[in-house]
Amino acid sequence: MSARLDDKVIAVAGASGPAGQATVRRLAAAGATVIGADIDQQRLDRALDSVRTTVPGAKVSGQVIDLLDPQEVHDWADHLEAEHGHVDGLLHLVGGWRGSKTFFDTRIDDWDFLHDTVVRTLQHTSLAFQPALVRSGGRYAMVSAAAAHKPTAGGAAYAAAKAATEAWTLAMADSFVKETTAGDGTPTAAAAILVIKALVSPEMRAEKPDAKFAGFTDTADLAETLAGLWDRPAAELNGQHLWLTAR
Repeated sequence: MSARLDDKVIAVAGASGPAGQATVRRLAAAGATVIGADIDQQRLDRALDSVRTTVPGAKVSGQVIDLLDPQEVHDWADHLEAEHGHVDGLLHLVGGWRGSKTFFDTRIDDWDFLHDTVVRTLQHTSLAFQPALVRSGGRYAMVSAAAAHKPTAGGAAYAAAKAATEAWTLAMADSFVKETTAGDGTPTAAAAILVIKALVSPEMRAEKPDAKFAGFTDTADLAETLAGLWDRPAAELNGQHLWLTAR
């Protein structure tokens, strides 16, 4: 169990998805002030209402954000820092999957879709929140996939998109080293990459009680790892791959 996060202000992009809901719930239970973002107001409201029901006194709020609009994302980051005085984390839990049966059947349309939902959204959140995270000594985290390290023939577009986001996040990690406030090259902020095979939620297990979901990461375990990022020194996390499935 990770430590209390009562003094932390943490933004969660993709808050209404299974991973987002589990993460917002876990952070709220630890006392963090959590601001969830999603593009769908009704979906976001349902997700946050669920958190408030399960975590009495949860300090959660929501913001409808189009993560494909860079100005909107920058304005969101600036607003949060101005309102709260600091932003201690951005957890990027936005994604999608497209694949094909064979390499030859790969559709460039799939790449276009993943370029927007996986790559572009991460570029926008990382660029928008990096200055605030430098100032606060915060944490940035994304969820990647084992496929980025061992692409399959039919998963070319997905593996390439995840590999691109990993490279981008590692560049952000290098920025934290170069812009550290410690004065000795030790970063005070960190960007980390969590690597999974795939995620499984309680709802998925209930729908398929006999399924093995071999190698999958439970959304609750992902949320626990994310909440634990503030327990570890930035220098230990920055630029690291945290594997939540077999390599």
